[in-house]
Amino acid sequence: MRSGDGAQAPTISVLLPIYQQAAFVRRALDSLLAQTFADWELLIVDDGSTDGSSALVAPLVDGQRVRFWRLPRNRGLGAALNFALARARGQYIAYLPADDLYFPEHLATLHAALATAPAVVLAYAGVRHHYNREAPGQIPGYPLQLVQVLHRRTSDCWVERGELVTDDLDRLYWARLRMRGAFVGTGCVTCAWSDHPLQHHKLLREPEGGLNRYRAYYGVAEPLRLHTTQGNPIDEVALYARFRERHYPPAPDGLRILLVGELAYNPERVLALAERGHRLYGLWIDEPYWYNTVGPLPFGHVVDLPRKGWQDAIRRLRPDVIYALLNWQAAPLAHAVQCAFPDLPFVWHFKEGPFICLQRGTWPQLVDLYTRADAQVFSSPEMRDWWATVVPEGCDDRPVLVLDGDLPKREWLTGARASRLLSAEDGALHTVVPGRPIGLHPETVAALAAEDIHLHVYGDFTHGQWRDWIARVRELVPRHLHLHGHVHQDRWVTEFSRYDAGWLHVYPSRNGGDLRRAIWDDLNLPARLPLLLAAGLPLIQWDNEGAAVATQTLARALEVGVFFRDAAELRARLQDAALMARLRAHAWERRPQFTFDYHVERLEQVFRQVISRRAARRDGASPARARDARRRLQQ
Repeated sequence: MRSGDGAQAPTISVLLPIYQQAAFVRRALDSLLAQTFADWELLIVDDGSTDGSSALVAPLVDGQRVRFWRLPRNRGLGAALNFALARARGQYIAYLPADDLYFPEHLATLHAALATAPAVVLAYAGVRHHYNREAPGQIPGYPLQLVQVLHRRTSDCWVERGELVTDDLDRLYWARLRMRGAFVGTGCVTCAWSDHPLQHHKLLREPEGGLNRYRAYYGVAEPLRLHTTQGNPIDEVALYARFRERHYPPAPDGLRILLVGELAYNPERVLALAERGHRLYGLWIDEPYWYNTVGPLPFGHVVDLPRKGWQDAIRRLRPDVIYALLNWQAAPLAHAVQCAFPDLPFVWHFKEGPFICLQRGTWPQLVDLYTRADAQVFSSPEMRDWWATVVPEGCDDRPVLVLDGDLPKREWLTGARASRLLSAEDGALHTVVPGRPIGLHPETVAALAAEDIHLHVYGDFTHGQWRDWIARVRELVPRHLHLHGHVHQDRWVTEFSRYDAGWLHVYPSRNGGDLRRAIWDDLNLPARLPLLLAAGLPLIQWDNEGAAVATQTLARALEVGVFFRDAAELRARLQDAALMARLRAHAWERRPQFTFDYHVERLEQVFRQVISRRAARRDGASPARARDARRRLQQ
């Protein structure tokens, strides 16, 4: 068989996609050169690496047997493989990811399995995985891996990033091949699938990976459709279309606001600042957790600064104010920026969690962030008062604001409210848990079930991480636990307003009203709180009367809480029609208060205060005059 240029075509085309894998690629290449089956060609596609990977493969490239291309920017696994497939000349296609390797007989045994069975479209080898384990075929819990496979060349293409991002290779390609013929295993372990933190599937799967980690690692600027084998389906294209299409003209007195750190949940909330005419820039942590939202942001309107050379980028930008936020992962970067630019107005907004900073060794930086900031934003009054016990001398008369860190944007309050509760249909009580059922131990759920209180738990991530809990609950009460998929903001109202009430974290506080004894649960306002109130749901929580607990103080003040000490008491309250109607009416009425838009003007005033105070100090104004200027701004 000859190729299009008249040369003898190789039997096997080996596709080697590479991205930031300079430390691995030489091992992979050596394993290919050691193959007992020699009739192959190698097509290397560097998908926008910046770590010198290209230089390491250059000595091997001859333009005939080994060919090489470098894409100008990262386009994703599917695009890199399709680029190579379009240029492959072999009858069969094999894959050699740069971090994996072949054993010498790999290609020979796969070729033998295909060449003698015309009805077979794909052969797969056994594989060594997770350092020292071996599987004779598919690894349990994973799809067939690229390194295991040899298949006939077809006209099929890999699914690319613009259509779907997933670690499920069946959805990306194998399912298409199954429609053409059978798959057969060799039964021989002839390759190795490496186990390291930057594997593609680990960057994608929650909780060690996820959308934000994937976006940060590959520098993806466009919105994505993502659904991994362990995680929630996410369609950023549809979810954020309304924001991307908007135009936010700058105001004459608009500020240049540099966001530093990460945005956690409901990141599009910051567009409320853009709506007021401010220009937004972002400098993000480079190793986010799955819930740490970082740029490039899928809703647009925030200009990213580079992580490499960020000091020069900030000097060129010269922002009017630095707004550093939000969780413990952001503390080191925020502190570095604070130290590098002590002359720039700096506002520190911290949500969670000080105790993690203590454990992780970043406590000194966290204390600096509070004591040196021009203004402090606390996520709850209890958090503010707790910090007063940590730094008793206070921070003189600097501005202080209490604002929950990741409130949603007001757009998510829209949606049709359910016309009827589920409880009206079957007479039982139906409650909802968006996320982890914290404090709802299996025996607690069983006690609730005895009172005919059903638990509806939402979130694919929770289902994956709480398997043992789910199994135990179903063993105890098979009819009272209901599992549902993740619900994005645009469906909050419609989906959750069907329930009688929603669960906050359930735990007995032991602080006795003394904040020095407080734990994180006492200080925290969980991210699910505004979600439940968006749907107008009363909030179920343990009755911690006499303790200092942020959720309790808030729920009592707003009259939106259902407090209980045992399942029978909870049932009585949920069945009190007059009480629940009143709580539901209050929750529906208070909904706007739990959007970021509701508070954005106060936050802007804090920004302008710190800018004014800095200017007054530079101009030599007395402290008294600076205080007077601040009071005028507050008024």
